[in-house]
Formats: sequence, structure tokens, C-alpha cells
Amino acid sequence: MRHVFLPLILLILVALEGVALDILPSSLLDSNLMITPHWVLMFLVLIAIFYDRQNSYYAIMYAFIFGLLIDIAYTGILGVYMFTYAVVIYVILELRKMLHSNIYSALLFGIISITIAELIINVIYYVVGIMNTTWTDYFIYRLIPSVLANAIFILILYPIFAKRLEKWKNTQIK
Repeated sequence: MRHVFLPLILLILVALEGVALDILPSSLLDSNLMITPHWVLMFLVLIAIFYDRQNSYYAIMYAFIFGLLIDIAYTGILGVYMFTYAVVIYVILELRKMLHSNIYSALLFGIISITIAELIINVIYYVVGIMNTTWTDYFIYRLIPSVLANAIFILILYPIFAKRLEKWKNTQIK
């Protein structure tokens, strides 16, 4: 039964990403800032750090599946989030070998993953012709607020799921 929890949590986060901006104060939304919630990616980072073993790639599999689900639900181009999330989680899986699993590394990996994901998504949208803002405006009004908001979210997720994911890792199917 425990093996159903991760996809269920990820599915709930996909649904909550759609209403995430409704939770924010209206003064933040009225400004030029554009915050993009990447809650699924933040949870995938925690899965990569605390759940995956050295030879397992559950986080990449979930990144493909739920990235595609985000593409279907929220974007007009299929494959952007699926590709981006899978690449970012692969990078995090490689980076996790350098640091111990704690809140500081989770925060660092969360910031790195959001930055890489936002840049890849923006480059793809720029090439396709969807994004038409300048790079300076993108960094100031979208990248920095998104990184800060998602860093706060991973700090909220960490105490709830870090130990739980470690425990689930010890009971996963081998």
C-alpha cells in the first residue's frame, strides 16, 4: 500500500499547482511578478534525495509521468515539462552523490532544480515563439520570484516528508 503514496502525493500536487496562485495575496499578483509554482518538481527533488537508492531511478520515472501530466493539464505544448523535469532530476541524482542528505542540501538542490527547469522551459518557449519578454525582465520578474517561492515550498515539504521518504525507501520493492 505504501507504494501508492508517492504517485498519489504527486497527483495531488499537480492539482494544487493549478490553484497555487489563488492562495497568494492579491498585492503580489497585481505586481509585475510572475511566480510559477513547481511543487511537483520540489517533491521530485525530495524523492531523488531521500527515496532513490544509488541504482534506482524512481524520481526520473515519476518526472516523466507527472511532467507529461502537467503538460497535458496546463500547457499547450506536450513534452516541455516532461523533458525538463526528467533532465533536472537526473542532474540532481548525480549531484546528490556530493553532499549529505539534509535540509541544506535539499534547499540547494531545490534552488538548482528550479533555476535549471525555468531556464530550459524559457529557452524552449523562446525558440517556439511563445516567450517574447527580454531576458532581463525574465530574470527579475519571473526567475527570481519563482526560485524564492519554490524554495519556501521545499522548506515546508522537508520536515513533513524527509524522514517519511527515508522510511519508505527501506520498505520499497527490490
